[in-house]
Amino acid sequence: MKIAVIPARGGSKRIPRKNIKVFAGKPMIAWSIDAAQKSNLFAEIIVSTDDEEIAAIARQYGASVPFIRPDKLSDDHCGTIEVIAHATRWACSKFDNIEAVCCIYATAPFVQAQDIRESQKLMENEEWAYSFTVTEYPSPIFRSFTQSENGGIEMFYPEHFTSRSQDLPIAYHDAAQFYWGKSGSWLNGLPIFSSHSAPLVIPRWRVQDIDDENDWIRAEIMYQSLIRQRLIGV
Repeated sequence: MKIAVIPARGGSKRIPRKNIKVFAGKPMIAWSIDAAQKSNLFAEIIVSTDDEEIAAIARQYGASVPFIRPDKLSDDHCGTIEVIAHATRWACSKFDNIEAVCCIYATAPFVQAQDIRESQKLMENEEWAYSFTVTEYPSPIFRSFTQSENGGIEMFYPEHFTSRSQDLPIAYHDAAQFYWGKSGSWLNGLPIFSSHSAPLVIPRWRVQDIDDENDWIRAEIMYQSLIRQRLIGV
């Protein structure tokens, strides 16, 4: 049995009520629920929330909210693994044979059902603890720099100042969409970004983390463009 868990706490600071703010015509969380439904993989799609309004909207779009998340798992410092482990323990107490749990972020409007299916196959066929979507950094991280205390430039990797971009390793980052994990991986608190995880690489134009208002505006522009060009669809 496979279940999806969508974590969606009510206390978003930088974008108030981000999880249920309307994006492209429906509450943001509805896009994640929709992708989970269209993947046809899940016996249960559970929203883990501490907020009654989020719970009501999640139910409206077809997810279940069988519990209200405890306060200790709803602050700014609680990590994804703890939240998903809590939901996994609940599911294991109610259902038999929970094989795998997919954490789908509530603010991932570009998440695709096909990616959820492919990542699940990758995890199961090759016996990984986790699998999730990643994408390439647009510029080589080995030539990145910061601003020093005196206002100047300071390279993180000065030894690569003269390195050609094509000679540097490709670096990836989390697409911030979903994480498949074996139930034991979540329950045992295994770290996600480690050697027992497999990446599913997706193109950069389908990735946009949404942390502030600028990200939100960019995501809406991207969404409308991708829809017009028929480059996304679940």
